[in-house]
Formats: sequence, structure tokens, C-alpha cells
Amino acid sequence: MAFNSSSASESELVRQLQQLTEAAKLAAAKAYAPYSKFTVGCALLSKSGKLYAGCNIENASYSVTLCAERVAASQAILNGDSDWDLLVVVSPQRVTMCGVCRQFLHEFSPGLRVWNGYLDRHDLENLDNETSAMETRGLVGPILLSDLLPTAMVLDIETSHRH
Repeated sequence: MAFNSSSASESELVRQLQQLTEAAKLAAAKAYAPYSKFTVGCALLSKSGKLYAGCNIENASYSVTLCAERVAASQAILNGDSDWDLLVVVSPQRVTMCGVCRQFLHEFSPGLRVWNGYLDRHDLENLDNETSAMETRGLVGPILLSDLLPTAMVLDIETSHRH
């Protein structure tokens, strides 16, 4: 799936958000959440126009549980794509990402635009080009990742190892 994310008009942004929300919902359907029953899906759009999806993967040892955001970001990194534009997270209750995910994503794209929504709401399906993306009831955003984590840990090292 390719998008023109960096110069998207408002109607293009609505289209991107619809597609990202659908991808996040499909990912949530594959979540492994036998303990909490709280399924989360995430879709990440890179600045190169590629989409990466992830779901939460629980473990009996809760500390090794993987959040959907880190699963999606890890797929992007694996594919050499570490400059991101948009992120949509959906869950049964609209929640914001945890601190670990904020720090993980901030390492690569502090300017990432984050949207949060409901897993079972369909508000974006009926939008037309005249509807402002900010007026949608199903998603909240954008919130810049750097605003979600204003004091991120940043080490003073050469970052030339990133591609």
C-alpha cells in the first residue's frame, strides 16, 4: 500500500486514516490476548509510503508482552524503514500508547503524528471529502509523539547507523 503522506491534503489525510484504521482493525483481529482479552491493533505509515501493522502479543510473564505499536515499528525497522509519518492505534477503549512504546518510537520518529481510536467504531467509513479529519469522532489526533513524550531519553551519540 503506498501513500503520499508528506504533502497530503485534508481529503487525502482522511483517506489515509480510513486505510490505516482498517489495517489496524485487521491486525487487532490477530492479537494474542488470552489473559486480558484486550486486543489492540496498530498501523504505521512510513514517510516512504509503506504501511506496517502490528497487534499486541501477551505472555504469561506480563513484562515480556509486546504492544501493537512496537510490533508494527519492529516490522518497519526490519524492512529498513525507520522514518514514519502517521500511526493509528485502535482498541476496545480508546487508549494512548504506553511509555515504553513512546520511547521506542521516539528513537526513530519524534515527529510522528499519532491517532487513537475505537476498535468497534465505524465513524470514518461515512466521511466524505468535506469532513475535517479533526472532526471525526472515531479517532483522536493528531498528537505529535514528541508532545506525548516531551522529555524523551536521548543519548548524545552518532546516529549515522540508521538508514
